[in-house]
Amino acid sequence: MSLAGQRLDPSRYTIIPRTLSFLLRGHQVLLLRLGADRGEWAGRLNGIGGHIEAGEDVLASARREIREEAGLTPGDLRLCGVVLIDVGPPGIGLFVFVGTAQGDPPQQSGPEGQAAWVDLDRLPEEATVEDLPELLPRALEGYAGKTCFFAHYRYDPTGRLRILFSP
Repeated sequence: MSLAGQRLDPSRYTIIPRTLSFLLRGHQVLLLRLGADRGEWAGRLNGIGGHIEAGEDVLASARREIREEAGLTPGDLRLCGVVLIDVGPPGIGLFVFVGTAQGDPPQQSGPEGQAAWVDLDRLPEEATVEDLPELLPRALEGYAGKTCFFAHYRYDPTGRLRILFSP
């Protein structure tokens, strides 16, 4: 079978696929304090994630990123959101997962940053990446309700992030 039926047109919108995962342990969430080389995101908290490798499905990618960045094996990892981020072309297709885990990540920082458990009640006091305060509650609601949210991100002309969640 050829690809002709797919109507591939590189002049149309394309995306770079990525995963982002949040692991729960009691009333804590596992987050990554991003490394110094991450520009304006340096030192801020984000979920665990990265690029989906060629030949890898989104769930396998999420599990691999968690093992690489946090040294943990997730349990009950479920897709809870899909976000299209308009920064292109190409844009970013972000697959958001939530699961559980036990244990602690290694004490030493990895190339992406340092993974650590953060109490959900203390999260508003922490420096996070700009979308985390809106994205994480949606992901946790999806996990609890076994549903999936959909969203679109874009940046306005002033550079401010605009988030639109589907009803």
